[in-house]
Amino acid sequence: MAREPKQDRSRATRQRLLEATIESLSEHGWGATTVGVVAERAGVSRGATQHHFPTREDLITAALEYMFDTRMEHARAEAVAVPPGPARTEAVVERLVEYYTGPLFKAALQVWTAAAADPEMRSRVLPLEEKFGRVAHRTAVAHLGADDSDPQTHRLVQATLDLARGLGLADVLSDDSRRRAEIVRAWAGVLDASLKIDEGEIVVLNG
Repeated sequence: MAREPKQDRSRATRQRLLEATIESLSEHGWGATTVGVVAERAGVSRGATQHHFPTREDLITAALEYMFDTRMEHARAEAVAVPPGPARTEAVVERLVEYYTGPLFKAALQVWTAAAADPEMRSRVLPLEEKFGRVAHRTAVAHLGADDSDPQTHRLVQATLDLARGLGLADVLSDDSRRRAEIVRAWAGVLDASLKIDEGEIVVLNG
């Protein structure tokens, strides 16, 4: 049996570490997500972990980038499955909200909270958040088929993302799914009545 190339093994090790970091952040929080805990969870030695990520800050920052890239891949894949017609807007809003109530968001929330009191982490996190905000907005516009050149439409799309984030925060301490479904339905109605929507093909973003 041929041995796995060293480069592939290194890539696989790195991915296990990033996924273990996200899982630990989501399940146990910032304080418990140390390099040692992540290494053990990933089944990787501490030395090998620090070869890939010399500091905890390097590991957390890379995990945030990985979360961002993973979510964008999912968003592009989901675009082709958005139903046409009247159900389209509600489906898009529902999927945006699902992201903010999922484990990736809960993991990112731990990092944001820590970064608020840590200048070094804040300097690392802010550029990533700005990038994510821009791409999330473009993705929402594309999935909705909206005319973002219209100022009102631009504000409504941004309000949709802000609403989704707020619903995600409400879900952190308790299951808010029943109320959330009602809000998603109501907001989709507002968007349908207010947005300039192109009923043509949905654009799939490439970055």
